[in-house]
Formats: sequence, C-alpha cells, structure tokens
Amino acid sequence: MPTQVESPCYRAVALQAACHCVNRCQTRTESQVLIDGAIDRLAGAIRSAIGFFGPSTRLFVLPEYVLTGFPMGESTAQWIEKACIRIPGPEIDRFAAHATTLNAWIAGNSYEVDPAWPGRYFQACWIVGPSVGLVLKYRRLNSLFTPSPHDFWTEYRERYTLREVFPVADTPLGRLAAIASEEILFPEVARCLMMHGAEVFVHATSDIGGHARNPKEIAKLARAYENAAYVVSANTAGLHGTAMPAQSADGRSKIVDYAGLVLAEVEQGETIGASATLDLGALRRYRRQTGMANLVARQRFELYAPMYSSHSFTPPDQAKEPIQSRAQLLALQEQTIANLVQSGVIL
Repeated sequence: MPTQVESPCYRAVALQAACHCVNRCQTRTESQVLIDGAIDRLAGAIRSAIGFFGPSTRLFVLPEYVLTGFPMGESTAQWIEKACIRIPGPEIDRFAAHATTLNAWIAGNSYEVDPAWPGRYFQACWIVGPSVGLVLKYRRLNSLFTPSPHDFWTEYRERYTLREVFPVADTPLGRLAAIASEEILFPEVARCLMMHGAEVFVHATSDIGGHARNPKEIAKLARAYENAAYVVSANTAGLHGTAMPAQSADGRSKIVDYAGLVLAEVEQGETIGASATLDLGALRRYRRQTGMANLVARQRFELYAPMYSSHSFTPPDQAKEPIQSRAQLLALQEQTIANLVQSGVIL
C-alpha cells in the first residue's frame, strides 16, 4: 500500500452571499459595475471571515452565478454580451489576486464565454489559489436552461480529455473538485470526479430555502457519504434585481463530512456561519479501512457499464450549432422524454 502523504486540516466556509442580478442592465458597461461590485463585496466578506475565524480558514466556496444571476429570457447573444466572463480573464485574475493576498483558496461559479466556441456560452465552476491562480475549471454538463458540452460532444472531446471534462485539482488543501448547482442530483458527476481522486466537492448552488428537505438537500448528504468526500455547499442569500421575490433562493448553505454528517448549516441571509474544519487525514484513513461503510472500496463499475452503454435517451451532438434560445433547450428535453416513452422506460 502506498505511503500516505501529509494530510491537511483547515477551516472551510460556504459563503452565503447575496446575488445582485444583471438582467435589467441594458449594456455591458452597466452590468460590469455590478460584477465588479460583487467581487469587491465577496473579497471583503472573505477577509472578514479570516479575521473572525483565524488564519487556518483556507477554503471559501461562493454561491452559484453570484456575479450576475441567471438568464431570464435573454437570447444567447444578449447573455454573452451582458453576463459572460473569460476564464481565465480579468475577473478571475482579481479573485486570484485576493486569494494570494489573503492566503486562501476561492471556488466560484460564473457564466463563461470562450473564443474557441463562438456563439456559445457555458456555466463554469472555477477554483483559484494563492500564488498559483486558476487551478480548475469545470464546465457544467447537466442543465435544463444552459447549453452543455454534451450537445456538441464529438467536437468537444476532440479538444478535451476526460480529465479535463471531469477535472480534479491536487492542492495543499487536498484534491478539490467542483459540482454545479443541481448537478448534485446526478450521482454520476460526483462519481466520475471521485474516480479522478476528488476528496472535497465544492458546490456552488442557488436553492430554494426553507426547512423542508428538498431533493438537493438530500443529495448533498448522499453524494458525501457514497463518495467518502466532503461537500462544501454555498447557497445564495437572495437574488436581487429581478421580478422574482428576492429571498426565493436563500439559506441552507452547509458543510457535510465524508460520513454524510452535517458539520455546519445556516438559515437565510448573508452569513459566514456555514463553516467547519475539514480533516483530510481522517478522510483518507476512512477511505483505507475495510468495512461496510467504505463504499468507495465496494464499487464494481463494470457491473453497470453495459447498462449505460446500451441506453441512449439524450444522445450526444444534439445541438452541433450553437443554441440561441431557451425554447431550443426545452425542445431537447421534450425529445428525450419522447425517447424514454418510445423505449418503454416511462409510460
């Protein structure tokens, strides 16, 4: 058995922060003011958290699309102009500079435009670290209202390896991987990241709050337990600047340990309270022990591979040309439902 490496132990914060949406902005100049203001506010909150908890506070996870909000009727071209950033790019460079100054790792989620894919945008998770800058970019694969690389999979895979599709960053804080929003409901995403060695899932999300255990709440615990990994899940503290009631997506940021136990959880509002210590040494010992609880060591992937390879309800390459509207995305889902009915999976 390989010798274990030195294992870090540090504090993480799921930073529950308000999102000031850019939907009502008419120009990039207007929306850039909100984007820049969000970066300043988030950096200030991170600095304050380190001052409160101490210098062992090393990992901060930001909520989903906290710089801009999400598209609400904008066309692809309008959203690219109004809300998308480059990754890497000036905004990520600013976060990286703050990471260096504060000696902290920052994980976030933004809408991304890439000149290599004209006419398309992605929802991307990213991680920056002190003195190293951008160490991870994960493009969301499953979304109802955001295009997926799977829509033009053949061309996408000609440029990117599976390691790049399911990236894991080997850092001083352990092996970090990102899960975007409702992808926490897709066990395969977390499983593929675990297969690449992920130990900590940073989960940027914007969930409906409340006391009821909604599906995402259940999934956060399940993904942690079944992969023996920490989940640091940051929710928005309200979405401001749209017709939607602001506190619709607010609360329940949490940190879950590798045994599925909630270490910290907060109610609604902006707060650093979802904070806990992550002990990577304990996690690694847990993964190396025999017993029923070690689901990582009990996986038999070959059992399931034939089922996956023999079923195709949402086939790749459904949108080889860039998607222009939400209506097109809904049409793709309607086709998947038709495929499921035709195959007899659903009635």
